[in-house]
Amino acid sequence: MAALASEAIFHVGSFAVTNTLFTGSIVTLFIIVLAVIVARTRSIVPKGIYGAIEAFGEAFLQQMDGVTQDRAKSEAFFPIILSIFFFVLFNNFVGQLPGVGTLGLPGGHGEEGLIPFLRPSTSDLNTTLALATVAVIATHIIGLRAGAADHISKFFNVRGIYRAFSKGPMAIAVSFVEFFVGIIETVGEVAKVLSLSLRLFGNVFAGEILVGVILGLMRYVVPIPFLFMEIFVSLVQASVFALLTLAFMVVAGMSHGHEEGGAEHAQH
Repeated sequence: MAALASEAIFHVGSFAVTNTLFTGSIVTLFIIVLAVIVARTRSIVPKGIYGAIEAFGEAFLQQMDGVTQDRAKSEAFFPIILSIFFFVLFNNFVGQLPGVGTLGLPGGHGEEGLIPFLRPSTSDLNTTLALATVAVIATHIIGLRAGAADHISKFFNVRGIYRAFSKGPMAIAVSFVEFFVGIIETVGEVAKVLSLSLRLFGNVFAGEILVGVILGLMRYVVPIPFLFMEIFVSLVQASVFALLTLAFMVVAGMSHGHEEGGAEHAQH
């Protein structure tokens, strides 16, 4: 049964390389190699692996269009969203490969006393927290590019308070309300990181536990449906994480201006 925390399999100096970090590095290298192969096999008439990737990319873009309602935005966000999707998906799929979680070094804390060489990175809360943090930071970069002053004012509406002093008492009151709403928005950004990371970690780790329990009870035939279910869940979780990140980016990229709108309404 999987341990909650990742375990070190070797050290580089004083730096401990855990099984989840090792697996994540392999997955990242695999994605890079796949990208290089696809780039080198580009052709006017899609065929082979390039044709398959192009067909998948077009289908993925159509899914993104359902969120952005704008092909130009979908194409702009496509590289980072697809990268997140592939990283999560391939890490999730690693857990279904033979030997993952069963081959390793002695000395683990599980029932078999084993430290696995390979373990899906997404079953480590450190990885999902880091991934969610990068995703949320990316949304803020997009928001800043869409309008730095407006984006910052969404969370710290000091500019709105300053402008409200020339518009009367009601505008000042509204601006202070919006300032405290901005604080709630800031807390909400932290909640986004926790929500994204805990949802992914919880589902992947729970899947590992479930499969481990089933294998412990019956090692043949019975676990097969559960393995297929985990493959489906892996695909769903990768899609959910990627599309939620996309939704946050779309919202962050929208023009702001609620502070001015609220103050103007209060003035009239």
